[in-house]
Amino acid sequence: MLSKSAGSANLLEELQTVLTHGTIARRIETLQRVTDLFLNDTVDYSDDQITLFDDVFNCLIHHIESSAKALLARRLAPVAKAPPQIINVLAFDDLIEVAAPVLSQSERLSDDVLIESVRSKSQAHLLAISTRRVLSVAVTDVLIERGNDEVVNSTVNNPGADFSELGFTQLVQRAEGNDDIATCVGMRRSIPRHHYLKLIAKASAAVRARLAAANPDRANDVSAVVGEVTRRARSAPGTISRETTIAHGLVRSLYEDGRLDEHEVAVFAEARKFDETNAAIACLANVSIADAEKMMIESQTEGVLILAKVGGLSWATVKTIIDMRRDLTHVEMTDIDAAKRTYECLRLSTAQQVLRFHRTQQAAAADG
Repeated sequence: MLSKSAGSANLLEELQTVLTHGTIARRIETLQRVTDLFLNDTVDYSDDQITLFDDVFNCLIHHIESSAKALLARRLAPVAKAPPQIINVLAFDDLIEVAAPVLSQSERLSDDVLIESVRSKSQAHLLAISTRRVLSVAVTDVLIERGNDEVVNSTVNNPGADFSELGFTQLVQRAEGNDDIATCVGMRRSIPRHHYLKLIAKASAAVRARLAAANPDRANDVSAVVGEVTRRARSAPGTISRETTIAHGLVRSLYEDGRLDEHEVAVFAEARKFDETNAAIACLANVSIADAEKMMIESQTEGVLILAKVGGLSWATVKTIIDMRRDLTHVEMTDIDAAKRTYECLRLSTAQQVLRFHRTQQAAAADG
């Protein structure tokens, strides 16, 4: 039986007649009655009963007009226990009027189904998915990869969306030359600091002004990038995120306990933990974290080599840091062999002298 109600037996007889001899109009009328029956008692249905409804819905929607399917989609989309097969069928309908309600609302759709839809359907379908209450990193990755600017903006503006490291890298790339996307990405409170610095380094003056006004706690970050890339990371202590502060505190504790060595630096770098790696190098090279950060994210690799040499790191660890830097900030290393030769020939005394000169320049720039 479809339901515990007394009228379900008559509906079953009618359903058999409709499926065998019924007109499209009769089929639509029966579909509406079956939908009413399901929605009136949905919380009490067992899995077997929901499966039976699924079969009935799938039989009835064949050869009916799109408006009837769109109505069915709108009615079933908000229902947590909606029959899963018919939800999937509606989600993959080519007509956005049919697909949009379930793509944007239905909790029955798995990430795998959503990803398949993103990869195979229209930008309108992607836009519907981008408005879902919750979006996992697996889904946002493909939305950013395949979505147009409207889809990307909608995804970034969704407070329930989560983004991976790769996702933020792609967003920063998409934001270059696009003020709307750049502003949306910069507004995300969850954006990692190294991505935020890279974003504002390439942003227009208008975007920087918007971000400074919207994020007063990061205003120093925005103002610091104006002028030259090597000053991107400059910020007052209060502008650093709680996560960054915790990372710096962990490294400082290791250093003060005598447990910070090259192995720890390599572990941080291999795990792509920028804040921990940067703080560790700063400790070993005896420079401030802010100065180390400026040298770590500048466009040339020289700063990394200088810090590493002063910190007494081997080339293997330096290579890991360079790889981390490339992956997180998307700065390409044009000739790693040349960098290795430079590092091996670099004398400690020379590196120390360059580092002193660098700090003098930074101090002069700050005073100016």
